[in-house]
Amino acid sequence: MSLVIRAALNQSGVKSLYTGLSASLLRQMTYSLVRLGSYETIKRWLAKGQKPKTSQLILAAGLAGGLGGIAGNPAVLLDVLLVRMTSDPMKPASLRYHYRNALDGLYKLLRREGFEGLTRGMGTNTVRAVLMNTSQLASYDYFKNFFLSDTPSRYGLVFHDNLVLHTLSSVAAGGVATTITAPADVIRSRVMSSNGGASALYILSASLRAEGPSFLFRGWSPAFMRLGPNTVLMFVFLEQLKKGWSLYADRS
Repeated sequence: MSLVIRAALNQSGVKSLYTGLSASLLRQMTYSLVRLGSYETIKRWLAKGQKPKTSQLILAAGLAGGLGGIAGNPAVLLDVLLVRMTSDPMKPASLRYHYRNALDGLYKLLRREGFEGLTRGMGTNTVRAVLMNTSQLASYDYFKNFFLSDTPSRYGLVFHDNLVLHTLSSVAAGGVATTITAPADVIRSRVMSSNGGASALYILSASLRAEGPSFLFRGWSPAFMRLGPNTVLMFVFLEQLKKGWSLYADRS
């Protein structure tokens, strides 16, 4: 990871660390909105007023992830742009896409690749959306319920529903999500950054033969460095919004 960062800094300077930021922001405002919003609704529907079981959390998160993958088709396209923009500095000049920003990348992708370009990586991205929601949202609720249960108190640990609990639960959820989604992330990135028309299965089999199973978890550390803080901030703000909305509803 340090070699990649040094290479990017040497070639393009500090601005290379923020390559793809516009695509990432647009993606969060589409796919993430659907998966987070629908999860709470599906979870309440499955639990029917009771405390949701672990199996219900997993099912709700998986369904919400699938909805996010379907409703967030623009996010699939933005993921393609994001992967291409962030991997461009590492490629030879002749193989680079040279997208100036997300809108420029969208225009060039549509002009050069048409519908095929729009659907590149859609299958792996949908699988990844289900895995992400299941591992991130369901595990957060699981860890939160666990820390609030009687088990930690047996060892002298007492937790309350506050910022400390939210941070601890979200860090754990970020680790689970990074591990579960790592294989899908690796395959998805290779499919999206490919200049040819290779399928996900072909890339998977070729990479397994050339690199062995360990390649599926390549880049785990930088992935956690990105997903870990993202998960913490997401849940901390989400919990505060939920509390604020609850207070507003009670006053109304």
